[in-house]
Amino acid sequence: MAYQLYRNTTLGNSLQESLDELIQSQQITPQLALQVLLQFDKAINSALAQRVRNRVNFRGSLNTYRFCDNVWTFVLNDVEFREVTELIKVDKVKIVACDGKNTGSNTAE
Repeated sequence: MAYQLYRNTTLGNSLQESLDELIQSQQITPQLALQVLLQFDKAINSALAQRVRNRVNFRGSLNTYRFCDNVWTFVLNDVEFREVTELIKVDKVKIVACDGKNTGSNTAE
């Protein structure tokens, strides 16, 4: 099973809202909507793993960290993100990191 982290992105939220509307108008079943979301999870995880090659450096003060169920969560304060010519400063950022090799996306269903 793929991670469901990206359901809370703009794209994921829009997909869920559209599926909810289709369910409400009885154009699709809730089971079909769930299958669409599961396919979205697999597709977005695969696309990000295979297609994104950009790198960004960041520096900040570690506020809290946690490791639970193979998921790292970091909260940093006063963070600077640097890409070749750009610098972005934010007061607080939360980073959630999962093991991309254990998502189960390579298993047969």
